[in-house]
Amino acid sequence: MAGSILVVDDDTAVRGLVVRILRSWGHVVVREAGSVAEALSCAETLHPDTVLVDVGLPDGDGFTLARELRTRLRVPRVVIFSSDADRANAAAAERAGAIAFLPKDELSSPTLKRLLEGGTDGVG
Repeated sequence: MAGSILVVDDDTAVRGLVVRILRSWGHVVVREAGSVAEALSCAETLHPDTVLVDVGLPDGDGFTLARELRTRLRVPRVVIFSSDADRANAAAAERAGAIAFLPKDELSSPTLKRLLEGGTDGVG
């Protein structure tokens, strides 16, 4: 199991949907964040095991956030998602240290479920 999860997206409706999906699978969502700054603050205090983060955020992007999270003492697993399914995003996610990149329309997929249960087959 992934343990605790932080969901990061500037769209509250998307965050709500993702949280409902994760909870229906039995995961614990410790917090939601709408920006890079808020996500970093949450990560610093809550130490989530996994962070699901959108590429586009109002004060930066998910790739930068993933790189910043990798410098922390307690490094969470990061899954980056976007409505833009461009393969370049998958490569950028891998370079940023994420375990996976998923198009937003696959957030309820078995792939995400496997990743949260410990798999690492999602980048690309």
